[in-house]
Amino acid sequence: MAWHSTSSIPTSMTDGVIYQAATIPQRPVRVVLLAYDGMNLLDLAGPLQALSTANRSAPSGGAARYETIVASGEGGPIVTSSGLPVVTVATATLADVPIDTLIAPGGCVGEEYEVTPALRDFIAQRASSVRRLCSVCTGAFLLAAAGQLDGRRVATHWAWLEKLKGRHPALDVDADSIFVRDGNLWTSAGVSSGIDLTLALIEQDYGPRVAIDAARQMVVFMKRAGGQSQFSVPLAAQTRDDGFVELHAWMAANLAADMSVDRLAERACMAPRTFARTYAAKVGRTPAKTVELMRLEAACRWLEDTDLPLKNIALQAGYGDEQALRRAFHRQFGANPASHRARFSGHQVAAGPPSE
Repeated sequence: MAWHSTSSIPTSMTDGVIYQAATIPQRPVRVVLLAYDGMNLLDLAGPLQALSTANRSAPSGGAARYETIVASGEGGPIVTSSGLPVVTVATATLADVPIDTLIAPGGCVGEEYEVTPALRDFIAQRASSVRRLCSVCTGAFLLAAAGQLDGRRVATHWAWLEKLKGRHPALDVDADSIFVRDGNLWTSAGVSSGIDLTLALIEQDYGPRVAIDAARQMVVFMKRAGGQSQFSVPLAAQTRDDGFVELHAWMAANLAADMSVDRLAERACMAPRTFARTYAAKVGRTPAKTVELMRLEAACRWLEDTDLPLKNIALQAGYGDEQALRRAFHRQFGANPASHRARFSGHQVAAGPPSE
């Protein structure tokens, strides 16, 4: 059974959004972060900093929200890929220690990910007893080697997608997401995405306001909730792009422009039918889907980071009017722009008259 004691949080309303009744831990959530020689420092430091920041905002006189343990196969110092050593405890010392959340980092020396047998075995032994099993970047290779990812939807660093698929064909690898939650399994993309994932874990444990406060203190974006699609269109494009770099740059800079296939084909100096077929084959989705994702991503960013009215955001993102923006949000997220802003932005926007 996972080590996680909770109590109820009453249903409340914040910034006009009703949050459902939830539970909070009654004692610190124990998070074990694995470590090994050659790992990415940020894969470890990013999640650790987010958890530490959440601790600093805990009520005065109360218990810390998180207890963190950094463990390696043999214990003692390990040397990260940046050359900085990190002191660890041996996984053997945790044999009888309850663990709530287990996080596997990524990073390696060379062009192939070398699995650390001691960590692989530790994950295989403890996976069934933890509440959440997570990976950052190429840490997905470690979880897969431990037999925890077959048939599951997962994310990893964009440059390692094909290698992960080739080594573990039973995985459903998501190329577009910053992080993916599949039940109790949480996997994230490139190194900095470990922070996004950890903020989502904090939100699950203590609610959106604690996660937003941690994000503000760290001066990073608070991403969408872990159960929703997390994506960065420019990053995803890099994984597949072959000849459309300039076109994607133009699209991102001209979201309100005509983005029809005919117009995009003209920009790419191709016939419309040839462009549509070639684009889908090389990028992995239709031009219309890329346009939709770019516009949604920009709209989310403006909702979270500015106090612009919805009408202005809709125009700048290329939707024309608020209703089109609302329909796009509902299709993708099952929510509306106003509720997204209320949950994930610190900006207070005065209510205006209903839109027609």
